[in-house]
Amino acid sequence: MGNKMTQELTPVQQERLQEQQTRYTQPAFLMQLGFVGILALTPLVIPSFRVMDVVAKIMIFTVVVASYDLLLGYTGIFSLAHGMFFGIGAYSVGLIIHHSGAPHWYHLILAILVAVGLSVALSLVITFFSLRVKAIFFAMMTLALAEFADILAVTWYDLTLAEDGVSFSLPGIFNVNWSVGKFLAADINGRLMTYYLILIIAVLLFVGILRFVRSPVGRVLKSIRDNEQRSVALGFKTLRYQVLSTVFSSAIASFAGILFAMWLRFVNPTSVLSINPLMLSILLMLIIGGMGTLYGAIIGAAFIMIIETWLPELQKLGVALFPNLEFAQRLVGRWELYFGILFILVVFFFPKGFVGTARNIIAQRKMVSSESK
Repeated sequence: MGNKMTQELTPVQQERLQEQQTRYTQPAFLMQLGFVGILALTPLVIPSFRVMDVVAKIMIFTVVVASYDLLLGYTGIFSLAHGMFFGIGAYSVGLIIHHSGAPHWYHLILAILVAVGLSVALSLVITFFSLRVKAIFFAMMTLALAEFADILAVTWYDLTLAEDGVSFSLPGIFNVNWSVGKFLAADINGRLMTYYLILIIAVLLFVGILRFVRSPVGRVLKSIRDNEQRSVALGFKTLRYQVLSTVFSSAIASFAGILFAMWLRFVNPTSVLSINPLMLSILLMLIIGGMGTLYGAIIGAAFIMIIETWLPELQKLGVALFPNLEFAQRLVGRWELYFGILFILVVFFFPKGFVGTARNIIAQRKMVSSESK
């Protein structure tokens, strides 16, 4: 009976059925599971707040970059307002808790509702007025909107405290004063609980983006990116799919902004709304990891966060190696220069990003081996 039902399925349905049956035994799934396990064990075996801080930011920006990859890499929409939605999420939790006084659990729920609601509403406005404008004109319109949001945050001092920023605390087990002792090399405190909350939500959001991309909607988005006119000829309402992609990616970015604010317990326009460095960093992470790959978001976020954290240490190294040579110390301390050189080398040797180039090499080798057979 089972074999008869399998034979009645189309080749595509049979392939999907086989994929579902072997999904949890594939080496790729086991590698992903192992990677999540490493992230979970990192703060327990490495007693360093700096390491935990970098890993937490990598997880957060992986979600942001993956959501931007959905927009640019899979749908072909070049928006410069994606960082604005990240800032909306961050400011939602920061302002609600700051202006409410003592933090409560319902503040976090309210922040999620406000952030997602504002992000969805603004993304709908952007798509309604801007998606009919193509290419660079759409990018310029989103850039103007992002700059407006940044200027609003800087000038509305009574609400946002401008560049002074908003500091706040979190409720319950996420409060910095909460602690119950030690486990292995880690202190079980509010900071560690926040780290694991970020880990859980980041994994769920990333899996949600993967499911979205692999769904029939995701396949339509790829066809729109590759050839929008052909998609229209096939009968797809391309504007509806572009709106859906924009709204979904914006909501995910606002979730990531909430996580970022919870981790820092501080928000200001420079850290969560600015085009430079925030939006520029997101774009660099996407290019380095590889557009249209999703998994490249992990590589890109890790590359940028690690470089930005430890490359400035070259200045200390220069002082230690050249204590009497001021010129050599200054030359070694110009870490931005070396970062630029690294980025140029990455783009030169990995034109489609780390993951995209790796996939091309693997595909070429498979093609060569199949032809040789």
